[in-house]
Amino acid sequence: MEAKLYVGNLSYTTSEDDLRELFAQAGTVASVAVIKDRDTGTSKGFGFVEMTSQVDAQKAISLFNEYKLGERPLTVNLAKPRVERSTRSGGSDRRF
Repeated sequence: MEAKLYVGNLSYTTSEDDLRELFAQAGTVASVAVIKDRDTGTSKGFGFVEMTSQVDAQKAISLFNEYKLGERPLTVNLAKPRVERSTRSGGSDRRF
């Protein structure tokens, strides 16, 4: 079963290929995504790496959490499920 990892504190110049190459040292990488600002296209400084097994994911966490990539210590842990945001605009829920 695949396991998705959150990778934080990335340099803004870190590419998906950089992450794929690094995490391949821990096992088989299923997918990589560096999250980018939708307006500017620049990295937001975090991403996700999906490993093909829980064992590979745990190995990646132990190898790369606090690992320095480009002079920045990475934060690597299991990704939390995405919480959907409300599409409602501000204001009160009270009905008059």
